[in-house]
Amino acid sequence: FGSVAGGGRYDDLVKRFTGQAVPATGVSIGVDRLLAALAAKGRLDSAAQGPVVVTVMDRNRMADYMAMVGELRAAGIRAEMYLGNPKNFGNQLKYADKRQSPIAIIEGEDEAARGVVQVKDLIEGAKIAAQATVEEWKSQPAQVEVARADLLATVREILGRHG
Repeated sequence: FGSVAGGGRYDDLVKRFTGQAVPATGVSIGVDRLLAALAAKGRLDSAAQGPVVVTVMDRNRMADYMAMVGELRAAGIRAEMYLGNPKNFGNQLKYADKRQSPIAIIEGEDEAARGVVQVKDLIEGAKIAAQATVEEWKSQPAQVEVARADLLATVREILGRHG
């Protein structure tokens, strides 16, 4: 692997660029090498789940979305809010997929008015999509609508199913 970290005195380096002798020390860590070393020793969990992603359907409701993220985090669940352009919902789900998110939370204007949220099980959805016919896919929805008050319990239940 070579060295994973290194450091030392850099007096001459500073002098080379500034012309002044300045006492200096430094250290660096080769993140790529560190990850390779951890993987080689079996100490790196490469299948770690990403965070639960709270999607953004209405920029005027950012405080509501952040409250959901805060509630999930307070319960010890990794969560983040989508910060890109909310106009293309498909991009939000692509982002969640790229982040290896197990769940996406969706609350648009209609859901907010009814006091509900959509909880999309992205892991189950991917399994169903890979194996099912259209009819089977429709009969096994990976997205459920729950009362806003039940968000945390539903997320915990889904995360529990996926280990």
